[in-house]
Amino acid sequence: MHVQNGVIVRTSLISWAVGSLALCCALLLFPHNAMGQESMDKEITKAAYGTTPDRQDVDIYTLINANGMVAKITTFGGIVTELHVPDRDGELADIVLGFDTLDGYLEEHPYFGAIVGRYGNRIANGRFTLDGQTYTLAQNNNENHLHGGIEGFDKKVWEAETVERPGAVGLQLTYLSPDGEEGYPGNLVTQVTYWLSDDNALVIQYLAESDAATPVNLTNHSYFNLNGQGNGDILDHRVQIFADRYTPVNDTLIPTGELAPVAGTPFDFTEPESIGARINADHEQIEYGLGYDHNYVLNNDSGNLALAARVIAPETGRVMEVHTTEPGMQFYTGNFLDGAQVGKDDQVYEYRYGFCMETQHFPDSPNQENFPSTILRPWERYASTTIYRFMTE
Repeated sequence: MHVQNGVIVRTSLISWAVGSLALCCALLLFPHNAMGQESMDKEITKAAYGTTPDRQDVDIYTLINANGMVAKITTFGGIVTELHVPDRDGELADIVLGFDTLDGYLEEHPYFGAIVGRYGNRIANGRFTLDGQTYTLAQNNNENHLHGGIEGFDKKVWEAETVERPGAVGLQLTYLSPDGEEGYPGNLVTQVTYWLSDDNALVIQYLAESDAATPVNLTNHSYFNLNGQGNGDILDHRVQIFADRYTPVNDTLIPTGELAPVAGTPFDFTEPESIGARINADHEQIEYGLGYDHNYVLNNDSGNLALAARVIAPETGRVMEVHTTEPGMQFYTGNFLDGAQVGKDDQVYEYRYGFCMETQHFPDSPNQENFPSTILRPWERYASTTIYRFMTE
């Protein structure tokens, strides 16, 4: 490491940047721990988590806040492997689906807890045209491209550093995606920082810079069950989504381009409603998604942090609020979970045992001119924040 302009720069990351001056400079823009403090062992601990097939060492970090809430995050895929949250009686339970060991994450799984990128969600036919050039991506979801491809960010080993600020401890993860990886243009430096705050919130901050224009759409793919992971389905959870519109899809789950009103449809969660109330409704969009697997057009399009959704588990009293700077959120109800995944504590993850709220830009935006742009250019910085805040009632 060395210090330049008061910012600690990791020389190993600079060497990754394949001689690109633009990327070296980009690393200096990323904020570091302004407090300059080391985390206490009781708040952040690090342990070996295993080794990938190509012999990369993987670590797992445990973050504990002042209230005893616990988050565990691994450098493989930036995966949130555990999130222990209190219920109305103060009892902690792990509320995210996942595996006990690295081996589970090395096998095929539905992106449990992972950072997904470069492009979260789908790109039609694995193709897009940018500045007159057509780029071809992996078709890893039938004919479409999904979540960054065959080896997206969810399967990479990230560089890690612990950070701290008043009222929160955190883990800062950095990854350089080289030009051409999974078909995407440009060397892209991405930094994702997880903060566990003393107000029982998991904060995720995303930053990225590229030396060439490229689509970027980052998100986290945690599956939540506020009754506790493996503890039945999530159909009793009551959901409110602050969105008057959503993006209907075709039968391959690619948006049609329409921004349709939710009013009068099973997709209306403008007032709290249980997930199970209309999930089996006789509706074409429900049929296409096998339930809810759709992007909501959030009412807040200012780019400022705002409340996107609120979820209540009546059984345990746990409440999760989702705040984001993003214009969209994919609401997915575990429609492809089928009991094939045996998770933590030997829990079998059956149909609809978890739900996802993936804050994002819209699916297939590189091919949809009327959607908010996801193109990051060399003179720009990608910046996004999402907060999952927990409470009880």
